Amino acid sequence: MNHPDRVSFLQSLRGHVGRASRLVRLAGAAIATTAGLLGASLPPAAAAGAPDMPLQPVADRVWFVQGESAMGSAANQNFISNAGIVLTDTGVVVIDALGSPALAQRLIERIREITPLPIHTVIVTHYHADHIYGLQVFRDAGARLVAHARARDYIGSETAVRRLEASREELFPWIDEHTRIEAPDLWLGEGGHDEDVTLHIGGTDFVVRHAGPAHTPEDLIVSVPARSVLFSGDLVFRQRVPYVGLADSKAWIVALDRMLAFDPKVVVPGHGPVSNDPRSDLATTRDYLRYLRDAMAEAATNLEPFDEAYARVNWARFEKLPLFGAVNRMNAYNTYLLMEQEAR
Repeated sequence: MNHPDRVSFLQSLRGHVGRASRLVRLAGAAIATTAGLLGASLPPAAAAGAPDMPLQPVADRVWFVQGESAMGSAANQNFISNAGIVLTDTGVVVIDALGSPALAQRLIERIREITPLPIHTVIVTHYHADHIYGLQVFRDAGARLVAHARARDYIGSETAVRRLEASREELFPWIDEHTRIEAPDLWLGEGGHDEDVTLHIGGTDFVVRHAGPAHTPEDLIVSVPARSVLFSGDLVFRQRVPYVGLADSKAWIVALDRMLAFDPKVVVPGHGPVSNDPRSDLATTRDYLRYLRDAMAEAATNLEPFDEAYARVNWARFEKLPLFGAVNRMNAYNTYLLMEQEAR
C-alpha cells in the first residue's frame, strides 16, 4: 500500500472507530434510560443507579458525605471524594461539589431531607475532577461558587480540557458532553492578597485560608470556628494512600502544620472518614509525604534510576492501605522528579 493509500486507509479507519465508539456510548445511554423506565422491576440499588450517600453528622448542623475508597469509575459515578454541608440561619454552605452532576443532584436531594433553605454558597477546595464536576448542578440551583484565584491556571488550561475529554469516555454516562467546568463567582486571593478571608453567611463565620501551593496551587481549607470543624480538602487523606500527583509535597507538609493552628476538634478530609483526632490523622498524611521525599531524595542525589530506587524502598508501612497499588508508584515517581528539581 503506497503512502497516499495508507493515509486514506488510516483516516477511514479512524472514522469507523469514531462511529463505533459513538454507537457504544449511545447504546449505554439507551440501556441507562431503559433501566430508568423499568426501575420499578429492578432491585433498589440498580433502580437508583447511584452509590449510597448517607449524610453523616459531624457537629451541630454540620454533615458530610463520604466517597468510596476507590478510583473513579462509571460503576461508582466518580463518588470517591467527600463533600461537607453546613446549615446556617439563612441557607446551606457546601464544601466541594463531588465528581459528577448526578452525584451533586443526589447530594441536593439529601440536603432537602434536612432543610428547605436554599443552597447559598459552594466553596471549592481545589479543582480536581472528583471535587468539581458537580458544580454546574449547584450553580443551576442558584448557589454562589467560591474558589481561589490560582484555580484560573487550571480552568483555562489544555490539561482541564483533556481531563474532561478523558472523563467523558471513562465515566460515561455520568460525565458526558453536557458536563462542563464551572468557574467561581467569587475569586479569593485576587492580586496576590492571600490573607485569610472570613465569609459571613447566615450568622455563621467561615474562615477560608489559601493553603497552596501544596496538593494543588489553589488549595483552600475552611474552618467553621463556632462548630470547631475544619474542612481540609485533599490536604488530608484518611485510611488510604494520598494522591500526590504533581503536588509540592514540601509546601504540603508546611500547610499541614499550619492547619493545626486552627486547633479544630474535628477535621473533615477530602477523602476518607471524619477525624476526631486531627493531630494524629494529619500526621499520617504528613509522614507518608516525608517518607516519599526522604526515599526519593536519596535516589535523586545518587543519580539512582527510579526503577531501582523504587524496588529498594521498604514500603511495608503503607502497602496495606487502600489504593497503595493504584497510586503509590506514581506518587513515588512524581516525587523523584520533584526531588531532582529541588536538588538543582
